[in-house]
Amino acid sequence: MNLYEHTIIARQDISPSQIKSLKEKYCRLIEENKGNLVQTQEWGLLNLSYLIKKNKKGNYIHFKIKGNGDLIRELEKNERIDKNLLRFITIKVKNFDLKENYFGKEEIEEIKKGKKKIDEK
Repeated sequence: MNLYEHTIIARQDISPSQIKSLKEKYCRLIEENKGNLVQTQEWGLLNLSYLIKKNKKGNYIHFKIKGNGDLIRELEKNERIDKNLLRFITIKVKNFDLKENYFGKEEIEEIKKGKKKIDEK
């Protein structure tokens, strides 16, 4: 099985219940296609570098997945037709970093206060 990190960006104007249903939808899709969902992280509403479909911000959801290429093709096929999503990306990795949540609110607050450096391990 291959290891993948998959991130989706949803529109800024969807409700928290819609974000939860999106997360559940894609978790279910991963499991239906014989994938193993290792970890899911909600990074929240973050600024985009540039406007995407008239959105300045996006709701980020990050998945760490064990699976094969067919799973990723099916996942991305469903995401292309989902009107709530702005972008998605899948990256094949050699191993997962399960300790750090780089975009978690606690991590961002520690970095802003100067208690933690970005490259700290």
